[in-house]
Amino acid sequence: MYIGGFQKISLLDYPQKICSIIFTVGCNFRCVYCYNRLLVLPEFYPKSLSFFEIKDYLKKRKGLIDAVVFTGGEPTIQPDLIERMLELKQLGFLIKLDTNGARPEIVEKCIKEEAVDYIAMDVKAPLEKYKFITQVNVDTNKILQSIKIIKSFPAYEFRTTVFPGLSIEDYEALFPLIKEAKRYFLQECRLQNTLQDCSSLVPFSSKEINFLKEKASKFVDYCGVRG
Repeated sequence: MYIGGFQKISLLDYPQKICSIIFTVGCNFRCVYCYNRLLVLPEFYPKSLSFFEIKDYLKKRKGLIDAVVFTGGEPTIQPDLIERMLELKQLGFLIKLDTNGARPEIVEKCIKEEAVDYIAMDVKAPLEKYKFITQVNVDTNKILQSIKIIKSFPAYEFRTTVFPGLSIEDYEALFPLIKEAKRYFLQECRLQNTLQDCSSLVPFSSKEINFLKEKASKFVDYCGVRG
């Protein structure tokens, strides 16, 4: 596993749990507003950290740390993802996967092999705008497959970064994709140090984001906003 970063403690990334975060290197998307160029662009890749050193660290902190989050980049492109998840599960940690949903077969395998306890999927845009946001050709049928698979899993959330390169109407067109989801979050967009220069864009106002929250709430059980 190519690991570009390790955060020892987070109180925010696994609901109601103290977790550590493993940041995998490499991504199959090139999202306009992404600010993790170190994990996404090959020319900036850092030296890989040792999974086994991280595992040893976690072993010594069992009882202090509840969970481990695999994020990226895009973790599902790592060939040994499930193997590494299971290694940490066997130590007693809860496992969370952050994914863009482009590889539903891997998401489904994680579930079938009981390697994961919580899944968070980024829903980037209405399907017709996926290429604009990700800057790659996306099989949007796979995005739909991932949404369907994840909605059948007990513990999950969907989330969308509210990027001002799309319109209010675009986001309203997105919400039916996650109809009847349990948990959904709108995330404010950072516009500095992004893969493409977004500095001329004006972020959505709090009023606009709250408007979108109201609209999204008609489709899901719970909708929240994250800064």
